[in-house]
Amino acid sequence: MEDLELYIEAASEGMLAAIEHLEKELAKVRAGKASPAMLDSVRVDYYGVVSPISQIANITSPDAKTIFIQPWDKTAISVIEKAILAANLGFNPANNGEVIRIMVPPLTEERRLQLVKQIKTLGENAKIAIRNQRRDAIEEFKKLKKDGLSEDQAKTAEQEVHKTHEDFIKKVDLLINEKEKEIMTV
Repeated sequence: MEDLELYIEAASEGMLAAIEHLEKELAKVRAGKASPAMLDSVRVDYYGVVSPISQIANITSPDAKTIFIQPWDKTAISVIEKAILAANLGFNPANNGEVIRIMVPPLTEERRLQLVKQIKTLGENAKIAIRNQRRDAIEEFKKLKKDGLSEDQAKTAEQEVHKTHEDFIKKVDLLINEKEKEIMTV
């Protein structure tokens, strides 16, 4: 029955979206190594337009402890610096008139443990989103059963959604464990 396939596919897509969101959030979490993604949340007020920093500057990370920001317009340097400080990321930007250099300080043990707690919360939120997709699909199957869907078809569909759910939950655990290792590696 094509309705079943649509609901299964929708649940699967919703679960995949939860994983993709988790991956984006994990990329923002600092693991001790400098990365341009650390500045994704920084917004700069550039001539009255609030823009992501990546739209007004080139951001590179030449080594594990440094981030270089080279604005396309040199007059934006002070505005970018202020935005980085306002974002409260724990960075202290320095500029030489051409580029902004950020030295990423090493993480303390206490900060590492806070970050692990934070990523576990992100993982739990992703799992909740995945479970919600499964629940919604199963509710739809129950409605279809009332409308004449056979018991066997409903059970098969439920099992398929449950298997997909299990696979995505394992993927979340894997992503969280990898990030935790990355954070705890000194």
